[in-house]
Amino acid sequence: MSPTAFPAGPEHGHVTFLGAGPGDPGLLTLRAVEALSHADVLVAEHEVLDVIRTHARQGVSVVPTEAVSSPDALPGAPQLTVVDGASTPAVAPAPAQDAAHLVMEAARGGRRVVRAVAGDPGLDTDAAEEMLACAAAGVPFEVVPGVAAATGVPAYAGVPLRDAHGADVRFVDARTASDRCWTEVGASDGTVVVSTSLDSVAAAAAELVSAGRKPDTPLTVTVAGTTTRQRTWTATLGTIAQTLKQAKVLPSPDGGRPVIAVVGERSAAARRDQLSWFESKPLFGWKVLVPRTKEQAASLSDQLRSYGAVPHEVPTIAVEPPRTPQQMERAVKGLVTGRYEWIAFTSVNAVKAVREKFEEYGLDARAFAGIKVAAVGEQTANALIAFGVKPDLVPSGEQSAAGLLEDWPPYDPVFDPIDRVFLPRADIATETLVAGLIELGWEVDDVTAYRTVRASPPPADTREAIKGGGFDAVLFTSSSTVRNLVGIAGKPHNVTVIACIGPATAKTAEEHGLRVDVMAPEPSVHKLAEALATFGMKRRTAALEAGDPVTRPSERRPGARRRRSTT
Repeated sequence: MSPTAFPAGPEHGHVTFLGAGPGDPGLLTLRAVEALSHADVLVAEHEVLDVIRTHARQGVSVVPTEAVSSPDALPGAPQLTVVDGASTPAVAPAPAQDAAHLVMEAARGGRRVVRAVAGDPGLDTDAAEEMLACAAAGVPFEVVPGVAAATGVPAYAGVPLRDAHGADVRFVDARTASDRCWTEVGASDGTVVVSTSLDSVAAAAAELVSAGRKPDTPLTVTVAGTTTRQRTWTATLGTIAQTLKQAKVLPSPDGGRPVIAVVGERSAAARRDQLSWFESKPLFGWKVLVPRTKEQAASLSDQLRSYGAVPHEVPTIAVEPPRTPQQMERAVKGLVTGRYEWIAFTSVNAVKAVREKFEEYGLDARAFAGIKVAAVGEQTANALIAFGVKPDLVPSGEQSAAGLLEDWPPYDPVFDPIDRVFLPRADIATETLVAGLIELGWEVDDVTAYRTVRASPPPADTREAIKGGGFDAVLFTSSSTVRNLVGIAGKPHNVTVIACIGPATAKTAEEHGLRVDVMAPEPSVHKLAEALATFGMKRRTAALEAGDPVTRPSERRPGARRRRSTT
C-alpha cells in the first residue's frame, strides 16, 4: 500500500511501521525505500537511523527514541538535526517506552511518519503496542516488513537453517525465554536460532544442555551480523565458553552486544568454511581510504563495498572557478556559434564546469548538436550521459589522454569542415593531449575551466587514523592525490597497504617514503580496486594455508591486538 493511499488530515497523519533489517542498508526493501522518500518524520533508534536516513528526503525531521542520558536533554527540548545537509527541527531523545507517544505526536497535523525498527516490525513487541495505540487513536498505519535478524544474520554467516531433510527450525529470544521454552527446544532435534547477547551465549548454551541437547551439538555465534564488522565463531554447546575466552571476548559494560546463535546438527555449522560467502570476501572489514571528492569516489566506493571493504572518502583537492572566467565564456559562446568540430572532456569536473556555464546562459545539451564529443574514460562519459550527451569517442584501450590520442582521428580537410577543438580542463593538467592533437593537425583552444586547490585537512580523528595505522589500505589515483594527502593529513602508517593507479603515481608515492604494494594493471580506478581485491584475497589465502588467523593490515600495528581484545 502506497503512502499516498491515506489522505493526510488536519489532525491525524499516517504512520508506516518499517523494518530496517539486521544492519546492512542493502537489505532494505524497495517498498521501504519508497516509504522513506515520502516521510516527513523519522522515529527510530540511532543505529536504525544510520541505516535508513540516506533514503529520506531532504528536510525530514528526526526523532531518536533512546533513553535520555543527560538532565539537560529532556523530552520535548528543541534540537537541530541535520539530514542530507539540511538543518531540521527534531525532538530530543526520549525513553524507549515513550516511543508510542512520540509516534502519535509526530503524526499530528497530517504528517507522514516512518517508525523504523531493527529487523522486522512483526517480531518487535514494542512496535505491536505502538500499532495498537495508532488503531485506538484512529491514526491510519501500514506495515512494511523487513529482513529479520534471526534469518538474515545466519544467511550472511553462511549457516542455512534447513537442509534437504527439512528439520524443524525454532526461534528463541533468550532474554524472555521461560523454563518451559528451554525444555521444549532442548527436547527437539531441530535447529534452534537463539537471539541473545555476547555475554550470555555461554549461559544460553548451558540452558540447552540442561534441557537435553548433547554438549557436542554444533553451534555458531555471530555478532554484528550483515555488517562489515560481522564476526562468527564455530564451536559446540560444550565448548563455546572456552572458544570465546580464547578469542579474548571480554564482558561488556553495557550487557553485551546482540548476537544470533544457531544450534543444531543440521544447521550446516560444520560446513561454514564452504558457505561463508560474506566474511570471506577479499577485503572484508578493511578500512580503505579513498582520497577523492565524494562525487568522484561514489562508484569506486560502491565497488570497494562489493569486496567487503569500508571505504572512507577524504577529498584532497577542492575545485574552484578560474580566476579569469572570460576565456571560458568566449569558448562556450564559440561552441554555440559553430567555432568547433570537437569538444574533449578529460574529467568529470570539466563536464561539471561546462554544464554550470550552460545553465548560467540558459543552455542545455541541445547546444552540442553538430559537435563531436570525446570523453577520456568511462566516468567522464557517464557524467556526459547524465547531462544528456552521448560521447562520440571514448578510448578503446587505456583510459587516459594517451589512450584518447590513440583513437583520435587526424584532421582531414575533406571530411572535417572545422579544424578546431575545444579543450576545457584543469589549470594543472599536463600538455599531453594538447601536443598530441596539434600533431594530428588540429587547432586547440586550451581553456582553463576550473582550478584545483588543496582541500582543507580532514578531521583530527581521520588524520590520526592515517598516521597511526587505522586504515588498512589507501588508493592513490594520481600523483596529486599523493602529494595533497600527505600535505593535509600526513604520511600513511607503514602497515597500510599502498595501492597506486600507475607508474607515475607509484613513483610519487615512493618519493614520499611510501612502500607501494599494489599497482593497477592499467590506469583505471576500477582496475585499481580489482587489483587491491586480488591482493587481499592472496593475503587471505596465504594465512589460511599457513593455519594463521585472517587479520587485516591495521591489526598488525603496535597496540592493535591489545585494543581488539577488549571487544
